[in-house]
Amino acid sequence: MKTEDCFRIGTVLKTKGLKGEMQLYMDFDGVEKIKITSIFLDIAGKLVPFFVESIKHNQKNSAYLYLEDIDTIEKAAMLVRKDIYLPNKAKPKKRKEEFTLKDLKGFIAVDIYEGELGEIMDIHEFPQQLIAAVSYKGNEVLFPLNESIIQGIDRVKNIVTVDLPEGLLDIYME
Repeated sequence: MKTEDCFRIGTVLKTKGLKGEMQLYMDFDGVEKIKITSIFLDIAGKLVPFFVESIKHNQKNSAYLYLEDIDTIEKAAMLVRKDIYLPNKAKPKKRKEEFTLKDLKGFIAVDIYEGELGEIMDIHEFPQQLIAAVSYKGNEVLFPLNESIIQGIDRVKNIVTVDLPEGLLDIYME
């Protein structure tokens, strides 16, 4: 399984008790609604599958997890600070009203004057606004995601149409 075939749901924070239980930090919204029978842990850059024995969601972003064959504190300690992934097919579909600007990652950005800019590789969150990062002609181009820039979003074709400020692309091309 490759990382691009999965989505990250959280991280193993620490061990709990002596029988292999682990405390998780879950930063994926709605993870408590997903029936989790197996997970992937990022170990040395590879996704390693584990079967879930039990998972208890105790607070909004926290859960306790037992994995099959992880039955001692020593085995569990080896998994601390590892990222947790699920396959993309387990990702819940968002309703139209739940769609946010953060969901534009992976969409193709198309400027109304310059044409296709490329895929939105990342979305950086700042206190004032969200910033999209696109690889355009070999350069990383950053632009804000707000009402004055975004002209339209096609969720079927995964395209976001933007009207970038005049001269913005020139700054990145020099």
